[in-house]
Amino acid sequence: MNLIKTVKELQEILISLKQQGKTIGFVPTMGALHQGHFSLVKQCVKDNDVCVVSIFVNPTQFNNKEDLEKYPRTLDRDSNSLEKVGANIVFAPSVEEIYPEPDQRQFDFGQLDKVMEGVRRPGHFNGVAQVVSRLFDIVKPDKAYFGEKDFQQLAIIREMVKQLGLPVQIVPMPIVRESSGLAMSSRNERLTSEQKEAAVNISRVLFESRNWIEKLSVSEVIEKVGKLINAVPELEIEYCEIVDGYTLQPISNWTESKYIVGCIAVYCGEVRLIDNIIYIAK
Repeated sequence: MNLIKTVKELQEILISLKQQGKTIGFVPTMGALHQGHFSLVKQCVKDNDVCVVSIFVNPTQFNNKEDLEKYPRTLDRDSNSLEKVGANIVFAPSVEEIYPEPDQRQFDFGQLDKVMEGVRRPGHFNGVAQVVSRLFDIVKPDKAYFGEKDFQQLAIIREMVKQLGLPVQIVPMPIVRESSGLAMSSRNERLTSEQKEAAVNISRVLFESRNWIEKLSVSEVIEKVGKLINAVPELEIEYCEIVDGYTLQPISNWTESKYIVGCIAVYCGEVRLIDNIIYIAK
C-alpha cells in the first residue's frame, strides 16, 4: 500500500493505472477510522481494481474552530488498518495541497441545505462540496463510496455531482452500528464509557419509534422521540425531523411520501452525534 501526501505524486500514479485500464474506487474520509469506514473500503476494494482512501480533516466544513481542533487525528493507526482491509493508496495531503489558493466557490443546493444540519451548521455543506469536488478532481474516480449515516451529506454530494456533471458513480452504504446499536462515528472516541452507555438510547428510541407510526401522527412521533431522549440525563436533543428521503423537506403525514426518513442530532455532553432511520421505503 502506498501512503501519498502530494497531489502531483498521486496523479502520476493514477494516470498510469488508468492507462492500464484499471478502474479507480475512492473513499474520502477525515480519518479516525472505524468499522463504518472499513465497510466502505471493503466494498470499494471488491468493486474496483484500485482503492484510494483519502484522509484529510477539511477546515472549510467546520463552523466550530474548537470542533476542528478536537477532531481526532490518527494517521498511523488508520494507515495500518487500511492496509489490512485491502486499500491500495492512502492519500493524506496537507491543507496547502488541497487548497493552494482559498476556495471561494459558493454552491446553491436549493432547499437541500436549508434544513437539519444545514440550518445548525451554516456553511458546512458548502465546505463539504468544496473538498469533495476538489478530491474528485484530483482522483477522478469511477466510483465513490459514502455512508448513509450522513444522510443529508449524501444528498448534497449527489446534487453536487449532478450540477457539476462529474463522471463518478456515488455508491451509498448502510449505517454500521456497534453491537449496542449506536451508530459508528469518529466522534464516539470522545465519549466517556458512561456517555457511550447513554448514547445507545439514541438508536434505541429511533428503532422503537418505527412501531409508533401506525398509531401516532408525524408530529406526535417527533415529540415522543424528543421526550424519551431528553429524559436521559447525559443527552440533549438538538433536532428530530421526519422528512421526504429525496427532497429532505419535512413531511406532515405518513402518506405524503413513499420514502420517509427520521433524522436526529443529539448532544451527549459536548459531543454532537447524528443518526437516522428509514420509516417507509417503497
